[in-house]
Amino acid sequence: MATVQEKIELLHEKLAKVKAGGGEKRVEKQHAQGKMTARERLAKLFDDNSFVELDQFVKHRCVNFGQEAYIFN
Repeated sequence: MATVQEKIELLHEKLAKVKAGGGEKRVEKQHAQGKMTARERLAKLFDDNSFVELDQFVKHRCVNFGQEAYIFN
């Protein structure tokens, strides 16, 4: 059984993966197109420490147009 500390570390790992925004390749692709990622745009829009992101671990359930094949985590 995992200890509380191990569970907290796992949570931090999952959160870091979510904040990576689909991985380095997707971020580089956005930047190559002259775009910022969604989190980068939010950081520019809001004052520091004024935005709280909710539901960071929600997964999409769309099955239209082949979307079920996309895993965004």
